[in-house]
Amino acid sequence: MADQRVKIGDSDLEVFPLVLGGNTFGWTSDEATSRKVLDSYVEAGGNFIDTADVYSAWAPGNAGGESEIILGRWLAVRGHRDQVVIATKVSEHPQYKGLTHDNVIAAANESLLRLGVDTIDLYYAHFDDKSTPLEETAAAFDELVKAGKIRAIGLSNYTADRIEEWFSIAREHGYALPVALEPHYNLVTRGNYERTLAPVAARENLAVFPYFSLAAGFLTGKYRSAADAEGKARQGMVADYLNTDGFAVVDALDAVAKAHGVAIATVALAWLRHRPQVAGPIASVRTPEQLPALLDSVDLNLTDDEIAALDKASEPFAK
Repeated sequence: MADQRVKIGDSDLEVFPLVLGGNTFGWTSDEATSRKVLDSYVEAGGNFIDTADVYSAWAPGNAGGESEIILGRWLAVRGHRDQVVIATKVSEHPQYKGLTHDNVIAAANESLLRLGVDTIDLYYAHFDDKSTPLEETAAAFDELVKAGKIRAIGLSNYTADRIEEWFSIAREHGYALPVALEPHYNLVTRGNYERTLAPVAARENLAVFPYFSLAAGFLTGKYRSAADAEGKARQGMVADYLNTDGFAVVDALDAVAKAHGVAIATVALAWLRHRPQVAGPIASVRTPEQLPALLDSVDLNLTDDEIAALDKASEPFAK
């Protein structure tokens, strides 16, 4: 596996161009399996793990913070802290909703405790909180940087206008500027990112880490018809793609995958890696056996013709 570390914007953080998503830890992956996934990822050269304080409050019996706790215990046992970059997020934990100053500070302190670390490398505002003045939120994040509790700031699920407003406020007050953007972006979800977010990301040199990179599993090729999704846990999440346009994208991925002798998911992630401003897609797995196909994307360089074919097949999703 080639060492292809990339910088996160203007920060001094350098990361592997495939981000391991931590949303499965404590949800579809128990702690033992989660540790095996983490071990396999790091052994393959990976160093960037993305989680959130809300993971996985939606699962029965969970309260939120389970992913951070599992990650923290793994760090304590393995002693890998200096080898990995940890990203987590604030605004959605049931006990720490929103982005008021006091909530951001309290939630960060709780995440630090769960992770068992002194500093969070990249701290995201997970979802915009329109009920809180942006000045208040930006000030809280800057306070955390100055206190050494976070190294860098990221924004997730923000509109282009709100990202620009955050930068304007930060420059006016001399606050630390965001360096990363985490948007919903993949071959079957292109329009909003490419039209509105990509230009801002380019202007402000934001490193982009797309989530739902594989469209809830649709871009792995496991659904070749609507019937394939019947009764599946993710049926509702892939419903918008179970049509002629969606299956055309999978067919195009399949053709490229066969030409390279790799999995369809490998090609879908490689396409994202070739997009402007994208530093690395985020992808999660339930078991270590699912990792190799994702890791292969780091070394897969698509030709111009292959990229053009994928672009064309996914044009209906770029509107």
